[in-house]
Amino acid sequence: MKIGNIDLGNRPVFLAPMEDVTDLSFRLLCKEQGAALVYSEFVSAEALVRDIPSTVRKLKTDTRERPVAIQIYGRDPLAMVDAAKIVEESEPDIIDINFGCPVKKVAGKGAGAGMLRDIPKLLEITSAVVKAVNLPVTVKTRLGWDCENKIIHDLGLRLQDCGIAALTVHGRTRSQMYTGEADWTLIGELKNDPTMEIPVIGNGDVTCGEDALNGFDKYGVDGIMVGRGAIGAPWIFKEIVHFIQTGEQISIPTEDKFCMLLRQIHESVADKDEKRGILHIRRHLAATPLLKGLPDFRPTRIRLLRSESVADIEKIFDEIKTKYFNDVV
Repeated sequence: MKIGNIDLGNRPVFLAPMEDVTDLSFRLLCKEQGAALVYSEFVSAEALVRDIPSTVRKLKTDTRERPVAIQIYGRDPLAMVDAAKIVEESEPDIIDINFGCPVKKVAGKGAGAGMLRDIPKLLEITSAVVKAVNLPVTVKTRLGWDCENKIIHDLGLRLQDCGIAALTVHGRTRSQMYTGEADWTLIGELKNDPTMEIPVIGNGDVTCGEDALNGFDKYGVDGIMVGRGAIGAPWIFKEIVHFIQTGEQISIPTEDKFCMLLRQIHESVADKDEKRGILHIRRHLAATPLLKGLPDFRPTRIRLLRSESVADIEKIFDEIKTKYFNDVV
């Protein structure tokens, strides 16, 4: 599969852009574990144009994570064009446009998935950004605004006409948010339309190798994007890639998983400070499947998520490994 001239290999698996999740440290971990392409947190076009420091910092990339995409969102065509030009100067490999974020603070203001209610402006923004930069431009969106308006087939073809290099589709509508099951049927229909010539990437409810292989085999997508399944579990890419290549499960040592989480903690603290770094990493600690289903774990979980120092977290990790795991070093 290629996006522009970027060769991503056969049946590639991507890390989805996620706010407060896909910072540089996490992207590098996922890349090391087998992600073929990683995406930044989504970047507000208007905040970028206004040179807001916290937004500008999201443009930082590292040669070790290439190829890397930076995703922008907004509802104003001029701001989106200006933001795309600023992003291009930071030299990512791809610029992605977010037409899929369903959260109220984004979609409710007409950006992200909110653009699905104004298709003419969505297409205007896409065309303008494609023309404004020399990098490949891609789009990530949803099936439609709600179940009565699943417009992705027609929209996908129109986005292709705008000149995008690839399209990622999350198999839910905006009204579904993240509830219910992702529906890949329309993703497959779009991909298998002979007039759809650009790569189509499927996204939604991919949590294991079987899910990813099903996306490739049943729906024919060119790539698979993993979102929430990667939070607190960067090793998911190694598991998925191994299964796609061999049809077999791979067992990743528990100690390796703890080491990845600790690395995230230390790098988050180094990038911010201890207080803010730990606050940032709590989402990963709360979501990690490594700690799911352990008996009588609730008190320990509360202690872990309330910890305010790296030393405390390391101590609790040691307690968890001693009590619950036998395969640690």
